[in-house]
Amino acid sequence: GKSSNYYSSDRLSQLIGNGLLVMIDNKTKIGEFFERDEIITYNNISDLSEKIIKYSNDNYTRSRIAKKGRDKYFKYFNSKIVADFLINKTYGFNKKYFWEEII
Repeated sequence: GKSSNYYSSDRLSQLIGNGLLVMIDNKTKIGEFFERDEIITYNNISDLSEKIIKYSNDNYTRSRIAKKGRDKYFKYFNSKIVADFLINKTYGFNKKYFWEEII
């Protein structure tokens, strides 16, 4: 289907969170959040096919990219950080870690 900027389903977090290599269409612009050695982006079905073959045959590189992607995802897309952002924007707060005050 048609891609939306910065949109992904929860499958992305499930896959990357479990340390699997993620390949996502360039049209989503998710690649703007990640370096080239953290996820794999593709331009079309032919490009995707080539990359699937390439990384299927390269366990070392596939594992290394998947680990770096997982590490970055855990660092920046942490549920506490996202919740803090939402609370701060919703209520106009300027606190770094709102959740620490309520625990």
